[in-house]
Amino acid sequence: MILVIDTQYWENYGAHDWDGKGECPQYWKAKGGSNYKISGAPQSLSYDELLKYSLAVEVNNEYCREQVMGVHFEENTWLSWFEKSQLEWDGEIVHKEPILTWTELLQKNAKDIAFMKDFADQSN
Repeated sequence: MILVIDTQYWENYGAHDWDGKGECPQYWKAKGGSNYKISGAPQSLSYDELLKYSLAVEVNNEYCREQVMGVHFEENTWLSWFEKSQLEWDGEIVHKEPILTWTELLQKNAKDIAFMKDFADQSN
């Protein structure tokens, strides 16, 4: 089984004309998302625990945001709508969904936590 992390991606169109001074204009548009495929995730974790670890794939800055919308387990052969569409129309999958191992996801979490701790320490 694989853990699938569903995300939504937004782009801030207000940032295109921003000169970097003052507040960045806010004009967010939804631009799709991804279905991250995570191999080796423990199926014994609760939904809330899985969601907590999944937040490592999120991005949030003045220009773009990617937010976790949900998590679920699927068979190893599971294909996203985007991958199925490519197979149907092109006969092959050229643009695969992002793939990570559970260890890579945990390492990304650890790096994010260390960065936030360093940032908090420098702010004091």
